Amino acid sequence: MQSQIRCELTAGQSGLTQFPRSLAHCKQEDSNLSELDYNQLAMSSPLVCVQDYEEQATRILPRSALDYYRSGATREITLQENKDAIKRWYIRPRFLRDVSNRSMQTTVLGHKVNVPFGVAPTAMQRMATPEGENANARAAGKIGTVFTLSTISTTSIEEIASEAPDTLRFFQLYIYKDREVTASLVKRAEAAGFSALVLTVDAPHFGIRLADLRNKFTLPPHLGMANFQTGDEKSNRVNISSGGSGINEYVKSLFDPSLTWDDVAWLKRLTNLPIVLKGILTAEDALLGLKAGAMGIWVSNHGARQVDGVPPSIEALSEIVKAVDGRCEVYVDGGFSEGTDIFKALALGARMVFLGRPLLWGLACGGEEGALNILNILKGELDSTMALSGCATINDITKDMVIRKDHYSCL
Repeated sequence: MQSQIRCELTAGQSGLTQFPRSLAHCKQEDSNLSELDYNQLAMSSPLVCVQDYEEQATRILPRSALDYYRSGATREITLQENKDAIKRWYIRPRFLRDVSNRSMQTTVLGHKVNVPFGVAPTAMQRMATPEGENANARAAGKIGTVFTLSTISTTSIEEIASEAPDTLRFFQLYIYKDREVTASLVKRAEAAGFSALVLTVDAPHFGIRLADLRNKFTLPPHLGMANFQTGDEKSNRVNISSGGSGINEYVKSLFDPSLTWDDVAWLKRLTNLPIVLKGILTAEDALLGLKAGAMGIWVSNHGARQVDGVPPSIEALSEIVKAVDGRCEVYVDGGFSEGTDIFKALALGARMVFLGRPLLWGLACGGEEGALNILNILKGELDSTMALSGCATINDITKDMVIRKDHYSCL
């Protein structure tokens, strides 16, 4: 069922170039189409791919929230490269294979999932929709995949467990300067039935995001970091800014920048949950992660939000898959927004592909239903790609089914 878009447009709020290209073309073809009619057409046009949802979300979200969700570090070169690098891989389809019965089922850390992609941790989702992370977690559960809750979420660990009890849940962890705070988060995640800890290793502090600086970004005052008590600076420090980005000031004030590999060992002693290391971009760090006892390596450049100029995630993937050599699971995120993108990452050795921004666009456009629509769109696209490439199961998607674009220029 098509999402009902919750949005009020006022005169002059949206310019022509903000609408989907097909609608812009429609207005150019019919000069008698009024701005009001055009806006209504835009709002009623079916949303059939992630790009449609993204374009719709840009008209719905407040500017500060939109810029926070979509921005990358400094000049955003890596942000664009995350997408462009995926396009540099071509699919090599195989034919005359029986694809009459297809399955996308796989496992992640021993848990069965219906699709080989899941929901990445993204912060402060109630800026996108009133139910925020609850809606996203329920959508993940309905399609049968994993949802990852951020430490800096606007919904608590316990509320997610209550609202999405049947969803496979991971908890993404930042380590605070006060180690008792971190230990408490870990114990709460265990008690609430989360199945893994995802330690983000690439954030001693947050990268320079120019849009947040220009907007003097702060979390709206009716929201807080829900994993902490209201009134505690760990909950409300992000609601203020001293003149820059409120989230960067929050992180600088509270996160521990002194982390080393010894702290991974400390975390492992603290919990029986499997530990996944998120933010790995080199074979060297992947091997150190294995030595520290990680059960999963999550290849990620933090949505291109930390250092501009690091490799696109998909370009780092093969190096890390080769280095770990099957000794742990490998996941990836960064720029994936189509079923063909997911197919390519699976062929390059990823066990799971995680998506962040696409789910935010779904939440902005339709709450839980919008998020579920995003997941179903991706499922349909991946299923079509598998069928048309000769793959009946995930195990059929092998490395020889993708090749670099420049290979053909060298023939």
